[in-house]
Amino acid sequence: MTLPLSFAPEVDAARSTGVPIVALESTIITHGMPWPQNVETARAVEAVVRAGGAVPATIAVMGGRIHIGLAAAELDRLGQAQGVMKLSRADLAVCLATGRTGATTVAATMICAHLAGIAVFATGGIGGVHRGAETSFDISADLMELAHTPVTVVAAGAKAILDLPKTLEVLETHGVPVIAYGQDDFPAFWSRSSGLKAPLRLDTPAQIAAAHRMRRALGLAGGQLIANPIPHAAEIPRAEITPFIEAALADAAATGITAKAVTPFLLQRLFEATEGRSLTANIALVLNNAALGAAIAVQIATG
Repeated sequence: MTLPLSFAPEVDAARSTGVPIVALESTIITHGMPWPQNVETARAVEAVVRAGGAVPATIAVMGGRIHIGLAAAELDRLGQAQGVMKLSRADLAVCLATGRTGATTVAATMICAHLAGIAVFATGGIGGVHRGAETSFDISADLMELAHTPVTVVAAGAKAILDLPKTLEVLETHGVPVIAYGQDDFPAFWSRSSGLKAPLRLDTPAQIAAAHRMRRALGLAGGQLIANPIPHAAEIPRAEITPFIEAALADAAATGITAKAVTPFLLQRLFEATEGRSLTANIALVLNNAALGAAIAVQIATG
């Protein structure tokens, strides 16, 4: 069966000429921000990747095809679409088979990037082990995908609304390298430090690219997580945001919010509690990750 992949002209040209490509997810467009800020942010992220010497490939499912890169009109259409499926590994095939529109999470973007031969993916933060997972068993498929799919993922750590110690434990169990970029602490999305030490540290894109190539040479399954701290100027320190997170978690429990509805609920509560600062920080860290992703992709392509 022929893979249902459709490449944007810019991405297709990059594949032909060997220009490095950076994959980008699409749930931030459909489930992370309102129109038109969602599309404006997506275009800004793509511009950062281009400025870093790579070609951006925003990934989404439309009309029974996996689109590797979106044209301007497609990005606008996705940004205003209603009833868009939020795709992870479990949903991807059904969305394609039924011709629905779907936005890719970290896990689904990794799958699609690997199918398209893209080695690097830049996102905001990965999913992980949710608070109370010892009774709910609520663990993001992102962690298992990192254990299986050989893509280097650049993120600002895991979202701070999660159980970060358990998230790191699950990643360790599944042999996923968790590499802090330029610091010893594991970052916590809006904050540069989670208070937890990262298992590994690398300080340059060249070192990260070398580790990516070495894993491939050794035949090791899975990718590597590059935990890139949010820029100093944009961070909300852990001591400041933790009370807001705890209050949002309590609200979610009180109103019976569960499963896939938890994260968007918590993010909205934090947006309100921080008077928009959480979203501003989110945009800053995504742009920062896109810049590092481009630098790593360039090093992998030239190594």
